[in-house]
Amino acid sequence: MEYEVEKVNVIEFHMMDKRKYFPLTFASGLAIRSMLYPIMLIKTRLQIQKGHTVYKGTFDALYKIGVNEGVSGLYRGFWVSCLQLIPSMAYITSYENVRHQMADRGITDNSIRSFVAGGVASVVGQTLAVPIDITNQHLMLMGRRDTEASLKKDSLEKAAERSRARQKLSSLQHIQISEEERRSRFGAVRAVVRSVYQRNGVLGFYKGYFVSLACFAPHSALWWAFYDYYCDILPSFLPAFVPRLAIQTIAAPMGSVTSALITNPIDVIRARIQVEGTKFNDTVRVLWREEGMWIMTKGLSARIIQSVTFSFFVMLGYETVKRWSVLDEYKDQVKW
Repeated sequence: MEYEVEKVNVIEFHMMDKRKYFPLTFASGLAIRSMLYPIMLIKTRLQIQKGHTVYKGTFDALYKIGVNEGVSGLYRGFWVSCLQLIPSMAYITSYENVRHQMADRGITDNSIRSFVAGGVASVVGQTLAVPIDITNQHLMLMGRRDTEASLKKDSLEKAAERSRARQKLSSLQHIQISEEERRSRFGAVRAVVRSVYQRNGVLGFYKGYFVSLACFAPHSALWWAFYDYYCDILPSFLPAFVPRLAIQTIAAPMGSVTSALITNPIDVIRARIQVEGTKFNDTVRVLWREEGMWIMTKGLSARIIQSVTFSFFVMLGYETVKRWSVLDEYKDQVKW
C-alpha cells in the first residue's frame, strides 16, 4: 500500500539511488570527521580531567595542545576514529529504514518517526562503535606522537615546557605503554588494545556500553525529533524564498544544542567509565565529589561547539548527498 509523505520537504529512503547514496555518504562522513576531529579530542580531554588540572577550558586546551603538541597532537588517534565510519553507515541506514517501515505502517508524523528511528539507529551504531570509541579515547589522551627528529629540533626551553605538559596529560591516562610504542602510530594502537584486553578481556571493549546507550540513544532520538520540529516551525519565521537546505542547516545546530543540554551529564559519566573502567555508581559518586553541580556543564562548551559544528556540516553534507542521489522520477518533487 502506498503512503503519503511530505515529498516536497523530505527525501525518503526509497526515493534515492543507493549506488550513489552510500559512496557519497561515506565520503562526506570522512571529510567532516577530518575537519572536526580536533574538537572531539578536546572534548574528551576536558571530560576526563579532574577539575581544571590540565586545561582551564576549550580555548585553553586548544592553545596548549597547539603549542605543546602541534597539529599532530590535535589528530592523535584520528585514523582509528575513521573506523567509526562503519558504525556511522550502519547508523544512518538503520535510521532511514526504520522511518520507512514506520511510514509503511501508517505513522506519518515526522517527529515521531525521527525520534524512534534515531533511538533504534543509535543502538545499532553504538553496538559497533563502542570498542572503537574506547580504543580511540585512550589514544586521544596520549598526546603528541614524538619522533627522534622532532625531539632533536626542540630547544631546551621548549623541551622542558613540553615535558611539563606531558606530565599533566599523563595524569589523565589509565593505560601506560612504553615510549617506543607511544611514538609508533600502529604500535600505540596495538598496545592499547592489548592493555584493555589483558585488564578486562573482550568485555573491556564494551566497558560503559549500557551507559553509552543511555547517553547516545536519547541524544540521537531527541536530536532527530528536535531537528524535524525546528524544520517544521522555522519556515513560518523565514521568507518563502529561503531554500529548504538552508532551513535544515539552521535546524540541525538548534537541535544539537537542545539535545546536548539535556544529555551532557550522562555523556561525562560515559567518558569516565570507558577510560577509567569504573562502575556506574562509583563514577557518579566520584564525579559528584569532584565537580558537584558542575557535572551538568563539564566539557559542555566543547561538546556544544562540536555538536553544533558537526550537526551543521553533517546535515549540509547529508541532505546534499540525498539530493544528489534522488532518482530521476522524484527529482521534480524535491524542494531544493
